[in-house]
Amino acid sequence: MSAPRLSPPSPSDFARYLRTETFGGLILLGAAAVALIWANSPWADAYLSLRDAHVGTDVLGLDLTIGHWAQEGLLAVFFFVAGLELKREIVLGELSSLKQAILPVLAAVGGVVVPIVICIAIGWGTAGIEKAWAIPAATDIAFALGVLALVGSRIPSSARVFLLALAVVDDLIAIAIIAAVFTDSLDLVALAVAAAAMALYWWCQRRRITTRFVYIPLAIITWVAVYNAGIHATIAGVALGLLTRVRPDPGEDCAPGSRLEHRIQPISAAICVPLFALFAAGVPISAPIVGDLFSDRIAIGIMLGLVVGKTIGIFGTSWLCIRLRLAAKPEGFFVRDLLAVAILGGIGFTVSLLIADLALPPAEAELAKAAVLLSSMVASLLGAAALIRRGRVHSRLLDDD
Repeated sequence: MSAPRLSPPSPSDFARYLRTETFGGLILLGAAAVALIWANSPWADAYLSLRDAHVGTDVLGLDLTIGHWAQEGLLAVFFFVAGLELKREIVLGELSSLKQAILPVLAAVGGVVVPIVICIAIGWGTAGIEKAWAIPAATDIAFALGVLALVGSRIPSSARVFLLALAVVDDLIAIAIIAAVFTDSLDLVALAVAAAAMALYWWCQRRRITTRFVYIPLAIITWVAVYNAGIHATIAGVALGLLTRVRPDPGEDCAPGSRLEHRIQPISAAICVPLFALFAAGVPISAPIVGDLFSDRIAIGIMLGLVVGKTIGIFGTSWLCIRLRLAAKPEGFFVRDLLAVAILGGIGFTVSLLIADLALPPAEAELAKAAVLLSSMVASLLGAAALIRRGRVHSRLLDDD
């Protein structure tokens, strides 16, 4: 019996994913704006009290602040969706063949390495740089796709595919960095429980078990065990996403991965990520903070890493791969379109804010997060301007045809 033929995700699925991420990006922007205004208003104490209020139980170490729950819990949902999307892209999508995957994969690697090198070079010898170098490594999927959708409607759809594939690989690298750099000690018993729960999840997927009464408890057990093992709990989300079946069986309308993505992605984009941003982006902006942004070497390294390093890394690597014929340029996609999309890679936001909290003590983390917010705003404005310009070029080309 021949193996079932793999079919790529349908255009409607891809369009729905983009629409949800675009909508989520707009809500994310709104939540970040509310956080900044609230944290710098006369009601700033109420914001800090809410963010730092403890909710939970001492059992299994789950007496966490609301901000911590947003960071460890809500972002685990975001990373679960990222894991599902990564699995789908590897099995069925843009990363399913070397020819399709090589350009966004190498561009993502370049877009991670160059910002890290810039940040280390500028911050070398400064206390905290031993972990802060990871802050400018990540690109925010929702934010970047949101900007692209708002001002890049005239850009070929291949630009969206390229940016999405690049951001998915970028997220995978960021997840690996979080797991490797921010795990100080391991509880082997908790790690064994997490491994057993994930193995059972995988077995249930293989056995085609579909009831939520099995998967929800397994997901909770995995999350709690990973958290207590000393690994950042978001890793549980991406691990379960990667273990979910995304290839439909013969006669099956859609695989479990597609169903879960359809149900959970809107919750992640509209609730989980914006709530994380609400409690992570509330940085007090004072004269000393603004002054430190342009004198603190780690802050400067973060800003130059995101705005300059991401652009050079993504565009330079892509251009070099195309020139050396290691990869093909996407259809209808010009080199200057590639530059405009590369600039959007400097939008670090969600994962960069998370890494800032993990890498630095609270006071230094606030400065680093201010650097991430400023660079993300600059990258979004520069990227939007470049996309608008390229959109006019494509409109003229269509008119000439």
